[in-house]
Amino acid sequence: MLSRDTSFHIFSHIAMARKKVSTTIYITPEQNELLKALNQKTKVPVAEYIRQGIDLVLEKYKAQLPGQSTFDEL
Repeated sequence: MLSRDTSFHIFSHIAMARKKVSTTIYITPEQNELLKALNQKTKVPVAEYIRQGIDLVLEKYKAQLPGQSTFDEL
């Protein structure tokens, strides 16, 4: 079993290798400040943290996405 750190680095490397779509988002000054501080400490790009946050939201709400039927709906 891989450690969480190892899994993150493997996932992060795979995510970095995939093609990206450019978009614009607006974050609060506080979010920006904290993300920059995190980047300074970890050297992980701010964009990677934003992508991970999006992945967390998509996972949380995956039942709401098209094509994700539940047993109750069948």
